[in-house]
Parts: sequence; structure tokens; C-alpha cells
Amino acid sequence: MTTAAMRNHRNHIDLVVLIAVLLLMVLSLGVVYSASSAWALQRHGESEFFLGRHATKVVIGFLAILAVMHIDYHHYRRLTKPVLITAVGLLVITLVASGAVKGATRWLQIGGISFQPSELAKYALVFHLAALMAVKGERLRDFRQGFLPAMVWIVLVTLLIFLQPNFSTGAMLVAVSIVMLFLGRARMRHLALAGAAVVPFAVLFLLSADYRLRRVLAFLQGEGGDANAHYQVLQGIIGFGNGGLLGLGPGGSRQREMFLPESYGDFVYAIIGEEYGLIGTVLVLALFVLILVRGIRIARHAPDTFGMYLAAGITITITFYAVVNAGVTLGLLPTTGLPMPLVSYGGSSMLFTAFAAGVLLNISTQTDLHPRLTPSQEGVRPMEPVKPAVGKIY
Repeated sequence: MTTAAMRNHRNHIDLVVLIAVLLLMVLSLGVVYSASSAWALQRHGESEFFLGRHATKVVIGFLAILAVMHIDYHHYRRLTKPVLITAVGLLVITLVASGAVKGATRWLQIGGISFQPSELAKYALVFHLAALMAVKGERLRDFRQGFLPAMVWIVLVTLLIFLQPNFSTGAMLVAVSIVMLFLGRARMRHLALAGAAVVPFAVLFLLSADYRLRRVLAFLQGEGGDANAHYQVLQGIIGFGNGGLLGLGPGGSRQREMFLPESYGDFVYAIIGEEYGLIGTVLVLALFVLILVRGIRIARHAPDTFGMYLAAGITITITFYAVVNAGVTLGLLPTTGLPMPLVSYGGSSMLFTAFAAGVLLNISTQTDLHPRLTPSQEGVRPMEPVKPAVGKIY
């Protein structure tokens, strides 16, 4: 089957990924409401204040998945660079023109809509790296022609995010990018060189702000460290302890009652542990594991290298964020400001992650994993692997 024919040929979507994503989004409605109701009542006089806003974003995210999974992902290939340039421009505008919120300039308001450009930038970088790696092919192993152009984009985007300052998101982008370059068979010595260059910069960045240093020290010292810096983690762990095996039941959280600040955001996993117990937390992580396993399988069976790298990048981004968020809440990692994808309150994360999930589902329809008709039924031969495109993309 030719590439053009394959693009017009649609198999069934990967139902496992779709169901896992939808279950996480539905779960978020109950968890966000439970975690936010007391704070919403105190601050806004209405316990459903945050629920209404979150529900709207969940519905939009669901509609985005339904729409995007029917759009051929190949259309994005020529758009990756313009979108990434736009994302970089928005990051610059955010730094220059936006007001600080809690000491950081991460939000941009356009036409009455407030969003985080870093959420757009992280997926724009993943998409462009996938396109660049597909074009470069084996030339990615050449430092000047392949590896360096990729690193220029990675450094530019992450540096702008670091300056917000948003160390956790920048560090995650570096990690995702390095894994993608590794999957693209970049030379290990080039990756090691990049890692060696990042370490001293990361150390200096941590030392440049007292609150970041206190978070790291609190993590290393445990309960004997700075009580204020370790407060959220300790309250989250108490929530897990309260939940035990089966949990206190939906709406039964005690920590949400002013003990765990803004638990509907970064620490929503603690509320899951308290209300649904160990079983609930394991089931949530199991859904992300399903996305990881199926996403990697979709990547391996993608019809071309762009689809392979794009599916892998999307899968890695979603699951990395989930694992780090859970690790922070459990006290296994230093405190960060990363949300749990598809679960935490936050429109930017929800919408861009839903869009990325829709793209992953579209890639699944162009694999041979869920065929509607077999090649013999169509009277055509199976598609031969597509060779990397030859050309320049920077």
C-alpha cells in the first residue's frame, strides 16, 4: 500500500488508550470537586466554583479528542516549526508583558482567556523534534548537521521557561527531549555532553532562589528539615495514611479541609489516596501505565518515522508528568509545580494534553494494530516501511 493510500485508510482507534484517557478525565471531575469545594466555599462563597470551570475544560478536552483523532497527523508535519516559533514568541511576551502571579510570570491573557504558554511550548517542541528527527534520520548522529539543530530548539524553549521561573517544567522538557533523541539513535557521547552542560546550569539555577534551595534541602532532610518547605508533602502523606487500603470514600477527605492548600492542583493525587485508598492510587497509575504500553506499541507500528517519534514523544510526556507528580506527592521526589495530566485542575494542561492524546489516537488508526480490513481483503500488499525524508528542517 502506498503512503497516500495508507493515509486514506483508517483502522480502528486504540480503544485502550481512549478508555484510559476518558476514565482519567471523568475521575478528575469528582476528585477536583472534592478537593476544591472547601476552598471554593471559603474564597468564592460557592462550593462548585472550581468544579464548574473544570467541567467546562473537561468537556472541551473531550470534544478536542473526538475531533483531533480524525485528523491525519501528517498535516501537522509542515506546521511544527511555525507553531513552535509562535510558542517561543508567546513565552517571550509572557516574560515581558505579563504580571507576576506568586512570584512567577507563567500566565498570559489574550481576549479574556488566560493560559500558560509553557503548556503549548512543551508539545510544540515534541512535535517539532519528531519532524526534525524524521527528516534528519541517520544524520542525527552527526553533531553539526543533526544533533546541534535539535539542541538549539531545546535550549531556546527551556531557557525561556526557566526564566519565568519554572524550573520543573523546563527540567521535564529537557528529560523528554533527551529521551526522544536517544530513541532517534543520537550518539551517546553527544547526549552525555548535553547532560554534562545542563548539570552545572541546573545547580546554579537552584542556588539562585532561596525557595528552590529550601525545597531540595527539605526533601533531602525529610521530616527533620524545614517544616514550611515540607508542609505540603507531609500533609499529602497524611492523606495517603488516612486513606489506607480502601479509602474514606468520595468526598470523605479530611486534608482538603484547609490542611492541604490548593490540593485540587499539584497535590490532587493525595486526595485520590485519601478518598479511594491504595487501590484507587494504584488504579490511576495503572491507567497511565496502559497509556505508556499502548503508546509505545503505537509508536513501534506507526507507518513512518514522523509518526513513530511523535507517538513516542506524546506518550513519554504524558506518563513522565504523571510519574513525577505522583512521586512528589508521595515524598519520593522534591516538590515541583507539575500537574497530574488529565486529572489536576488547570485548563492549559487539560486542553493541550487532550489534543496530544487525540493525535496519538489518530496515529493508532494508521497502524496495522486494529485493522478494519486485511490487506488480502483490500486486494493490496501491506505497506512497506517509509524511509526517512531527505531535506532540511531546522
